[in-house]
Amino acid sequence: MTSTPAKLTLAERIQRTMGIVTCRLPQPILRRLADVPVNADGEEMAPEIALLMQMTEKADDYSDLDPVRAREVIAAECRMFADRMPSFAIQEELRLPGGLQATRYRAGSASRGLLLFFHGGGFVVHSRADYDAPAKLLALKAGVDVLSVEYRLAPEHPFPAAHDDALTAWDYAVDRAEQWGLDPHRIVVAGDSAGANLAAVLCQQLRGRDVQPCLQVLMYPVVDLSTERPSHHEFAGSPALSAKQIKWFSSNYLPAGTDVRDPRVSPLLGNLDGLPPAVVSVAGFDPLRDEALDYAAGLLENGVPTRVFREGGLVHGFIQLTALSRTSRAATERVAAAIAQAVSPKGLAPAPGRL
Repeated sequence: MTSTPAKLTLAERIQRTMGIVTCRLPQPILRRLADVPVNADGEEMAPEIALLMQMTEKADDYSDLDPVRAREVIAAECRMFADRMPSFAIQEELRLPGGLQATRYRAGSASRGLLLFFHGGGFVVHSRADYDAPAKLLALKAGVDVLSVEYRLAPEHPFPAAHDDALTAWDYAVDRAEQWGLDPHRIVVAGDSAGANLAAVLCQQLRGRDVQPCLQVLMYPVVDLSTERPSHHEFAGSPALSAKQIKWFSSNYLPAGTDVRDPRVSPLLGNLDGLPPAVVSVAGFDPLRDEALDYAAGLLENGVPTRVFREGGLVHGFIQLTALSRTSRAATERVAAAIAQAVSPKGLAPAPGRL
């Protein structure tokens, strides 16, 4: 499998065009087309996201399928609505130890550092091909190389296989950085959703090593499977990530008898002291919102410089919606700007965001 999505069919091109045109209508028109909800914290959903959620409610639920078929359905959706990126100076397919695959992206002739990226998907779905556009967007806007990793998925490879792969990818990135003309001390680890869980756990596992990440970027992360918080109940029916889908992911990912308090499953329950600086991007209409905020609070309590980007109008998975939603694009670019700052000579400013 390569990281480049397949070409669109005529029907997919038409559907893509209609979706983008509709979601980019003027705000007053979008507000007439969509019922724009307000969450318990008083945050209003972005109108184009509200319209997308209304349309998504009518779609089939991938969690009614087996994982293989679910991956095919989700890949088709990603291919159809992926953001369009310019040509890149470097896009190379790599084979890592153990047979892992990854893609390295570099937008231009120079690079400030390296971003080791783990895609989301509940440890069950998605691939680096599905995340070709988000990886390129981060590379382009942050001015860094991105190494996007194809870690093993459950249920074929259940917990803790993906975490083993994350460690392998880190060691590979450190070993190759100088060959790519990069400083191994300017490596950022990042991910969204399940990928953010991998990034968070990886940072805990690397504590004490001579070379550690200069920043961890956790976008709407999965950080505590041991309990449910108010946001889990408030957004249980979210078309972006429902309680039913969370249960489906967990049942496929965790072998029977797994201790959900294991810090590799629930890094919020691990040791948060002495970790790299962090950026935590939180969506206002996400069942994982409260655990993400708790993780950021835990980092701050342990003296870890942490910035919180509270994207009140967005939903889980917004990094995949940048072609359809200007709000999602702006939120993703904020993350990219923080990455660029972290790999600059001055590094990440320790100013915390609003929890």
